Amino acid sequence: MFHPNRAPAKAGAQIGRWNWAPAFAGARHALLALIISMLIPTPSRAAPDPAPIYQSRAQQLLGILTTPGGEGDFFSTLFLDAVPVDRWRAIAADLRRQHGAPLALGAVRTESVTAGQVEIRYERATVGFTMVVAPQAPNLVVGLHIVGARTANDSLDRVMADIAALPGAAAFAIARLDDGAPQMIRTHRAETQMAIGSSFKLYILAELARAVRAHDRRWGDVVPLGPKSFSGRLKDWPDGAPMTLQSLATAMIAESDNSASDTLMRAVGRDRVDAMLTATGHADPDRALPLLSTAEAFALKMPANADLRQRYVAAGPAARRDLLRAAATRLTGDRVDVGSVAEVPTASDRIEWFAAPRDVIALLDRLRRQGGDALPILAVNPGIAPADARRWRYLGYKGGSEPGVMAMNFLGRAQDGHWYAICASWNNPAARLDEGRFVALMTRALNLIAAPQP
Repeated sequence: MFHPNRAPAKAGAQIGRWNWAPAFAGARHALLALIISMLIPTPSRAAPDPAPIYQSRAQQLLGILTTPGGEGDFFSTLFLDAVPVDRWRAIAADLRRQHGAPLALGAVRTESVTAGQVEIRYERATVGFTMVVAPQAPNLVVGLHIVGARTANDSLDRVMADIAALPGAAAFAIARLDDGAPQMIRTHRAETQMAIGSSFKLYILAELARAVRAHDRRWGDVVPLGPKSFSGRLKDWPDGAPMTLQSLATAMIAESDNSASDTLMRAVGRDRVDAMLTATGHADPDRALPLLSTAEAFALKMPANADLRQRYVAAGPAARRDLLRAAATRLTGDRVDVGSVAEVPTASDRIEWFAAPRDVIALLDRLRRQGGDALPILAVNPGIAPADARRWRYLGYKGGSEPGVMAMNFLGRAQDGHWYAICASWNNPAARLDEGRFVALMTRALNLIAAPQP
């Protein structure tokens, strides 16, 4: 909710045909995402051997990853303006924390005399970088980007074990989607109802797609912006600004904009969105319904609304709907103090949106079968680094996060034409989550499915 459901970082070119998980899987996830993308476009034609200056810079990269110092003689001023020395040193230290000490320079592959890919062998993994050096002497590095880290002998079973070991509770499922019912490939507590954060917005998208398919709505229909929520880019737009349903849906999915989702919920009707949850076979609608707007959910978490929260949790779906109508003036976006819920989990096991991985897989399969403009909307933000997303012919994504809650849900079509849904949720009502760790696990799973290893 507070962290837009964005891809963790831009990524460079694919290195080899390995399974790469993001190297920024540690606590400095946000910091590592600041490593700048390629500053000079990389030519597509591969050169047979690295130029001597490129090979030399690759060897020096091993050195500055190992021991702080010498960055001014390695990076250009352009690079250091974007990533200052202290930030770079923190990134290098985080890589050592995750993967052990750098041991040796691995493969170096160039696509021109100034651009290519470099592998650095650490104690526990091989980390890949795209690197660009300036064509003018002294050929300083102007672009460096972490592609990912390959763990030796990775497998779906290893990923499953790592997910099961997460603190708190996690649920996970991979399904192949063909003409019949989804076929489960791997599952871990796939029937367990979990807090899913902004993933609930998939139900709004599915209802909107249904209405368009039934000719009840058009993607180009215009509605006024509002009611606004407490966060999101559109929160600062003029009240009642004219918005198309497609632009709202894109902001809701690609940016997880809460004002867009609350506007769409009103436009299509909460009763219709609730009906979509039931129609897709949700296993526990009594717990999940009604689907709250984002403003309602976080207003209910406010200390001033403790009485409403207790009544809401104790009630059934019909009584909850009555409560939301009666207390509507207390459950608006302007009643939410973001600071009171931004740092620690707040009622995340009671006031939330709930679904099991199997429920979300059924929802994604419905979106796949409906087709139409919902699929391009899902694909705007692939949820993982672009270099990994490009392994798929198509990759759609919607996730959700708040303190103590994280969910990632993917709809993918592999290069062989087969469709898959990969859904996971991680909850810990007592502590914040390591989001980078979860992104890395899901990226490993996606890469293993997209390009199975022999």
